[in-house]
Amino acid sequence: MRKLLAASLGILSAVGGFVDVGDLVAAGQAGARFGMAHAWVLLLGVVGICAYAEMAGRVAAVTGRAVFDLVRERLGARIALLNLVASYLVTVLTLAAELGGVALALRLATRVPYLVWVPVAGVAVWLVLWRMRFQLMERVFGLAGLALVVFAVALWWLPTDWAALGRGMVHPGEAGQGWGAYWFVAVALFASTVSPYEVFFFSSGAVEERWSAADLAGARFSVLVGFPVGGLLALALIATAAVVLHPVGASPDGLEQLAQPVVLAFGAVGLAVAALAFFAVTFGAALETGLSAAYAAAQYFGWQWGKRVSPREAARFHTVLLVSVLLGVVVLLTTVDPVTLTEYMLIVSAVALPLTYLPILVVANDRTYLGDRVNGRWLNVLATLFLLVVLATSIAAVPLAVGTRMGQ
Repeated sequence: MRKLLAASLGILSAVGGFVDVGDLVAAGQAGARFGMAHAWVLLLGVVGICAYAEMAGRVAAVTGRAVFDLVRERLGARIALLNLVASYLVTVLTLAAELGGVALALRLATRVPYLVWVPVAGVAVWLVLWRMRFQLMERVFGLAGLALVVFAVALWWLPTDWAALGRGMVHPGEAGQGWGAYWFVAVALFASTVSPYEVFFFSSGAVEERWSAADLAGARFSVLVGFPVGGLLALALIATAAVVLHPVGASPDGLEQLAQPVVLAFGAVGLAVAALAFFAVTFGAALETGLSAAYAAAQYFGWQWGKRVSPREAARFHTVLLVSVLLGVVVLLTTVDPVTLTEYMLIVSAVALPLTYLPILVVANDRTYLGDRVNGRWLNVLATLFLLVVLATSIAAVPLAVGTRMGQ
């Protein structure tokens, strides 16, 4: 029973950590502007993140070391440094966007101005990272993030034309807004689904929780169930926006508009649950991105790292963690619009995707580290095809952003 409970909580944590501010913005805009036409993008992203998260978790469980820890050793210091710089910049930008999401969620719940909540969100994230145990942190915010199921319930409650939704998934189109905008939104949604920090956090978290080869079955089960269920919650966000916002030509420019379908279905109670869900997923993602930034730096330079390690014993790791949170707060205090920041973050993330996913595939096929637990043939075929999609996304991201003026 104890093992079953642990596995269940691992699944719930994976679900809660799958959706972040990038998914909220990208899914809301995809549904509002194009109906269900981007459902295939979400499916593709879920398949890919499952494959690569399984690889990252397997590497950590078998070797006892995180993926980034092995990248420098396997690919060399120069390539690993490029990976580190790109990963850190993207992760800090993502952290700023997540903190912005936390502040927006608090504004939605309290009507207190957004900028008031920005430093509060930064301090709260730092305190949780400093004081809360890793496993408790993951479970609390993962479970709270499941409040997003209110969007799936709202979809059933609202007068939904299920046949029309199904046709939109099977026969996607540009819905009169132009193919350039269609593909821009596709790139943003894909990047939000396979954010670089997710696999690095998953791998480092496996080391934090001291996974071993004996934990591989449970880890694989958590990945193959948790991430798809998280994908279904993101699909519910797209579908509710398609049902309520798409028919009137509205495009969400904040969490208030994104929550509108739930408010129509359940009133003030629905708004409260939506605000809780938004807060939980963005706060949880802020914790993950903050840790991911510090993990990457510490693992590259060979420092002592981990939430289990006291600040005195891992001073440099905790310093990078604090500096990353402060940088995120400073970015937001420039008064940049958090939704606009998230949109730019997704494009930068899309460009950097190959630097994240190629090293994972290389390490997961290295018998020096994994012995006979390297990737099988069919997993390599799937991972290689997905890597080609990642490369195409990376190449197309900037031209699409420029050519469509960020999807306008």
